[in-house]
Amino acid sequence: MAPDPSPDTPFADLDSFLALPRVSGLAVAPDGSRVVTTVSELDDKRAEFVSALWELDPAGQAPARRITHGAKGESSPAFTADGDLLFRAARPGGDDDPPPSLWLLPGAGGEAVEVAAFPGGVVGVVPARAGTVTVVASSLLPSATGIDEDRRLREIRKQGKISAVLHTGYPVRHWDHDLGPAQTHLFTVDGPRDLTPDPGGALRDAHLDVSPDGTFVVTTWQVPAPGAAVRSTLVRVDVATGQRTTIVDDPGADLDSPAISPDGTAVAFTRETFSTPTQAPRITVWLARFGESPIELTGDWDRWPTSVTWTPDGASLIVTADQSGRGPIFLVDPASSHVGTLVDDDFTYSDVHPGADGTLFALRSSYRTPAHPVRIDADGAVTVLPCVPLPELPGTLTELTAVADDGVPVRSWLALPHGEHRAPLLLWIHGGPLASWNAWHWRWNPWLMVAHGYAVLLPDPALSTGYGQEFIQRGWGAWGFAPYTDLMAATDAACAHPRIDETRTAAMGGSFGGYMANWIAGHTDRFAAIVTHASLWALDQFGSTTDGGYWWAREMTPEMTAANSPHRFVAEIATPMLVIHGDKDYRVPIGEALRLWYELLSASALPAAADGSTEHRFLYFPTENHWVLSPSHAKIWYQVVTAFLARHVLGQDIEAPETLG
Repeated sequence: MAPDPSPDTPFADLDSFLALPRVSGLAVAPDGSRVVTTVSELDDKRAEFVSALWELDPAGQAPARRITHGAKGESSPAFTADGDLLFRAARPGGDDDPPPSLWLLPGAGGEAVEVAAFPGGVVGVVPARAGTVTVVASSLLPSATGIDEDRRLREIRKQGKISAVLHTGYPVRHWDHDLGPAQTHLFTVDGPRDLTPDPGGALRDAHLDVSPDGTFVVTTWQVPAPGAAVRSTLVRVDVATGQRTTIVDDPGADLDSPAISPDGTAVAFTRETFSTPTQAPRITVWLARFGESPIELTGDWDRWPTSVTWTPDGASLIVTADQSGRGPIFLVDPASSHVGTLVDDDFTYSDVHPGADGTLFALRSSYRTPAHPVRIDADGAVTVLPCVPLPELPGTLTELTAVADDGVPVRSWLALPHGEHRAPLLLWIHGGPLASWNAWHWRWNPWLMVAHGYAVLLPDPALSTGYGQEFIQRGWGAWGFAPYTDLMAATDAACAHPRIDETRTAAMGGSFGGYMANWIAGHTDRFAAIVTHASLWALDQFGSTTDGGYWWAREMTPEMTAANSPHRFVAEIATPMLVIHGDKDYRVPIGEALRLWYELLSASALPAAADGSTEHRFLYFPTENHWVLSPSHAKIWYQVVTAFLARHVLGQDIEAPETLG
């Protein structure tokens, strides 16, 4: 039996775990003198997380201090060139549930003031680094001639309880929300003035940058493509006139993450090639000098960039990328294309912002620590900036490397509980599938299970990022093959560890990880239990019902789905399965879970008995999406998972939480 949960860390108690403050996002003043982050904590009713802005000491000496206190929270901090702090906040007034508006906290001190409000709310804010212009993203209904008309039309829809949308194109949904009828526009704060009239769906989830002097914007701009698809181009918008000019248009790729050079003469961006049934996509960094053809900078670098920004002097591009279960910071020379490493340690870096005198500020995390802010000096030295306390872990983290059937190394993180006992093993499979277990997860947190005595294996099988293009290619179009055999090789290596009890094992996964859990269930009975969350079950059904079917169609041919769909092996499933799904999941629609549940009970090797009883379970969340975001639901999620595993792996009966009725 596993020992009782460790009482010494917050991971032994779900209420204590959910109460831990969570850091996200970073804003740095242009001169590097001020740094602000966002900290989310449970509200007084413990019903939702509320975020606030906290100011950090750039020198890493003084403690952080909270600088906003709104009841509904604040987010998206950004500094103006003058050192004022902009942020998004919904401050109740006449409307009990107002959309977020733009607020400004003066750098010289004083109270925050509202500077821009839109009926569709403020979605994002980007100020010029050296000018006075600030660009915000908001939305208008297509038939609205301006903000006042948009407000009137929205009130008509609200009063009439009208939710209908008439679509003329694709897509119609995205992740967890329905698209339309409102369309994203870009506005200047002064006025405000619409820079992008009649955009259609071009600015959906736009990534943009404002030139340092505020005279123009470079933004992603989605255009229709054959086969009910869309692709992303780069457009330059003149702030004074609103004139739009397409600067990069590549019919064979999506262009993203534009970053304008400090002198305003060029833009760096990422280019993701369109995949084919036999070829995985590839992401590289490119540079377009205005008036010239774009050039590829990292074609010879076998990594996928995840973010791009510039050093203040324009001499280098600052790039992050996954690498061997970590996420270092690299410097790319735009003149020579040379890629050098600035920071390469056991962390993954994000939200990288240049400061002054060659310093950078960023967030970093790993499976040893949640996200926290740091300063990085020009020589690569890292200083932790005091913020919120980092929790003590109930175990230790180590690395394992297995050898796959084709001789390729497959690395994993292995989280082990304190002590000398032999621990039952949980195989946790990441989603994506183009991803890596290289950063802290609040939702899929292995330490909650380690606190209950389990060892948790976090492998990066074929299709994982950070190991080169060929490692991704090994699993492309063959999800049930190299990824599956890699996972089994990693499990074998873990079971050979002296601390692992190989007689007590289970497998878990979400999204693509849920797909792999379903595939595993139909191909081996080595696990005592399997948990499958937001999982793909019937690939032919999934491909046309997911929110971006065109992206998946490039890989999922009829032949691919026939060879790799888990539903074809339901008759072989003899392992108890816990199916978990949210009804508002548009990436992996609820139909996948409904079909899986029915076929488990009617056609698996462990079907429902004549009286309807079954060892399988279905945890259904009517109001959750691809993730489980509500604190109360996250608690139930872990309670049900823990009880299910205890029954089938440990032989313990634990009652379901009383909150399930």
